[in-house]
Amino acid sequence: MEPLNIATVQFENASGDKVYNLSIIEHIVSLAACAGAKVVSFHECSITGYTFARKLSRQSLLELSEFIPDGPSVTALIAIAARYNVVILAGLFEKEVNDNLYKTYVCVNGDGLIAKHRKLHPFINPHLLPGDTYTVFEINGWKCGILICYDNNIIENVRATALLGAEVIFMPHVTMCTPSPRPGAGFVDAGLWRDKENNAEIIRQEFDGDKGRNWLMKWLPARAYDNGIFVIFSNPIGMDDDQLKNGCSMIINPFGEIMAECRTLENEFVVAGLYKTDLQRSGGYRYKNARRPDLYAPIIGASHNSEQQVAWLTNNDINE
Repeated sequence: MEPLNIATVQFENASGDKVYNLSIIEHIVSLAACAGAKVVSFHECSITGYTFARKLSRQSLLELSEFIPDGPSVTALIAIAARYNVVILAGLFEKEVNDNLYKTYVCVNGDGLIAKHRKLHPFINPHLLPGDTYTVFEINGWKCGILICYDNNIIENVRATALLGAEVIFMPHVTMCTPSPRPGAGFVDAGLWRDKENNAEIIRQEFDGDKGRNWLMKWLPARAYDNGIFVIFSNPIGMDDDQLKNGCSMIINPFGEIMAECRTLENEFVVAGLYKTDLQRSGGYRYKNARRPDLYAPIIGASHNSEQQVAWLTNNDINE
């Protein structure tokens, strides 16, 4: 059986400049398609930019957001997918006719919208509503799911998506290099990026250390291994508003092994071929079959007051 060739991307987006970001998305899609990719995955809010939205008023966020699938950005994304005969996944802010607002990630091909996922745990702006459903769909005979950034930190979300049949989970992020109660976390000095060529060694040490990749490696491979799935992790590189992000977009197999990873400080993509035979060979496949939900269904399903704390956001960051 032929593999499913997927590309994951890191690129430096521009805050609020959808035309620019879509131009970079198209350029990278064209290169990835030439490299054999049939699916190309971009990071959370790759069309709009992300971190700057923490400062937006409700009205400004409404102006930035679009209807899906009929808004201009998704229409443009569908046209790009048709032009290069690939499936594309990318993120933006969504609005409904009643002005409800969501953080959304879409999957399209040249024929239109395949799927969309609304982030279950949004926090960048208080005017965003949480999604209320898991998302499982099909790409070229593969069952796929989407979980956006913080969604993946809650392990039940990944297990639930896998139990719904997902063999591949796309995990678009804007993450790492931010303060947190965990040891070693914090911002990376944005001034280093202004002369990234001369500061490349320092930047790479920061990006790969406890502020960045070291933290990611504590949990991301475990999501793939425990659930017996392929993980497609996408993350921006460079400045996102006033914060520096470290990229490291990667593809992880069901054994928890990195198949391909972006390692430069530039816009970059990597491609890996996914084989279904790896799914049933994985430990996670066996673990799912060995579950005893009769033991813990009442525990997992018990009433719970959800509390979400994000250390690097303060009241001063939000303009009501």
